[in-house]
Amino acid sequence: MSNEQRVYVRVPASTANLGPGFDTLGMALNLYAWVEMSWAAAPEVELYGDHLEGVPANESNLMYEVAQNLLAAAGEPSRPLRIGIYSEIPLTRGLGSSAAAIVGALVAANELAGRPFCDDELFQMATRLEKHPDNVGAALFGGIVVASWDGERAEAIRIEPDPRLKGLAVIPKFHLSTAKARSVLPAAVEMKEAVSNISRSSLLVAALSTGRLDVLSHAMKDSLHQPYRMQLIPGMPEILEQAPAYGALGAALSGAGPTLLALVDRTAEAHDRLERFMLETFRANGIEAEAIWLEPCTEGAQVLTHYDGKCTLIENIKGEVST
Repeated sequence: MSNEQRVYVRVPASTANLGPGFDTLGMALNLYAWVEMSWAAAPEVELYGDHLEGVPANESNLMYEVAQNLLAAAGEPSRPLRIGIYSEIPLTRGLGSSAAAIVGALVAANELAGRPFCDDELFQMATRLEKHPDNVGAALFGGIVVASWDGERAEAIRIEPDPRLKGLAVIPKFHLSTAKARSVLPAAVEMKEAVSNISRSSLLVAALSTGRLDVLSHAMKDSLHQPYRMQLIPGMPEILEQAPAYGALGAALSGAGPTLLALVDRTAEAHDRLERFMLETFRANGIEAEAIWLEPCTEGAQVLTHYDGKCTLIENIKGEVST
């Protein structure tokens, strides 16, 4: 490919776990990151937007490193890259920002190299980098992903989201790293807690597969990770317990948090009541938060072919960004 060729990729945000599906369930959401990638004379990383504060704009950037790793695996001679990144996905809020970065870099670099790897190979690479398959599976394939990883190979089955589903993400204005959120988890759990989560996770997958939205409030309850993470997020116990009374089908911590996600039936009413309840509960606990209504995203990472290589990334995506 010529040095002038630019590759453009759009990759969705994601929510993981959906309550009991710890490290196994993910759903793509319609917030996006855009990646522009091309060969260059010298390494260059350009960052756009308000959600990339603190992200390195040099060769230590995660996307740059992931892209170079893929190119090396493809047998490409070592060559500098130019990468432009615009993201709507808040960092360290439990909405899959790192998964979007990994998947976006892999898909863009794979396209730049002439597609030496298939989607399954990209999924395996992404899972090894992220260390769990739920977010990267949703970001790569779109929709709802049920996945497993044994430390060597990941498997995923995609479920088409029920068209009635809509999500309310309430995003506290503080960062919570995945490492910190995992540090409060116990090394072992009692058998009854494990059985409880297996039963609810199985029920949740069946409900999402068959459209049984009426059982989500029960199926999305968790005893494996959420009870331990509540200490990190003031207001979380009240929101998860009471959200169904305000119109939610169910509610859960989004990934490692601190975002809380409520699922609703778009054909129902009283969505404003749910939003007020969640925001006011956080506020009563001294937490300012932002509410965003989101749709399940049925498309995973996409290579965009309609963009003009003579324009900047920002010029190309103008009119598409939502934040």
